[in-house]
Amino acid sequence: MKKYNVQNYVRYKEDLRNCMPEQKAYHEYTRDELIIVFMPLVENLARKFSTSQQASGVLSINDILQIGNEGLVKAVDKLDWKKLILSDDIEKTLKSFLSKRIKGNIRRRIDMARGDIRIPEHKLNEIRSNPKDKTMVAMFFNSIFLSIDAQVTNDDENMMYQIPDESEPYNVPLMNIYLKGLMKKHLNDEEYEVLRLSYGLDCDKLAAKEIADKLNIKGVSDYVRVSELKKQAVQTLIDNVDHSQVLDYL
Repeated sequence: MKKYNVQNYVRYKEDLRNCMPEQKAYHEYTRDELIIVFMPLVENLARKFSTSQQASGVLSINDILQIGNEGLVKAVDKLDWKKLILSDDIEKTLKSFLSKRIKGNIRRRIDMARGDIRIPEHKLNEIRSNPKDKTMVAMFFNSIFLSIDAQVTNDDENMMYQIPDESEPYNVPLMNIYLKGLMKKHLNDEEYEVLRLSYGLDCDKLAAKEIADKLNIKGVSDYVRVSELKKQAVQTLIDNVDHSQVLDYL
């Protein structure tokens, strides 16, 4: 279970403030200066990711900051200033381009780090406290099968006041056995394989395009069809699994 170090986070913010270059037009910054100027953007995005279910229990805020900064460096190196200077709002265009690259890099690394399907213990406790009905079932499966493409919440809670999750992770092998049983019972073969391959149940996780190729899903938007099948499969589980079956696991 990943935890973050408050002292390291505070030190990072202080160092960032101290090394900020003098303000000037964006095209006048050197490459390194421009990277530093947009590091607060990385910090803002990292905080939002760290409060999402995607990263919870998988990567700490410090991990996400490092990954986000790697994405920033790659994005700055791909900037096309000839096109940028023609923009009506250079700052807005820059932030939009860099944000997409930074978030993409963070999402990919979270996906790699998630490994087996898992829910942090604090999330399980939250599910347990919900009404014993379909709300619990939906929350349970949505927490498990959280797409890496899910939107990061606009939670601006200051990381300084977050309590790191120090609880022990739940039994991952047991979770995988439990899920496979429900999936085999309620899903058709295609839905089952899409979820299994997407989330690495007893196998290596594959990207949507790879799944489409493996399952012979044809079409111009084959990866879109894979995404649709994932959502369809999760909804099928929510519709058909009784809350008592979720309680059996919890």
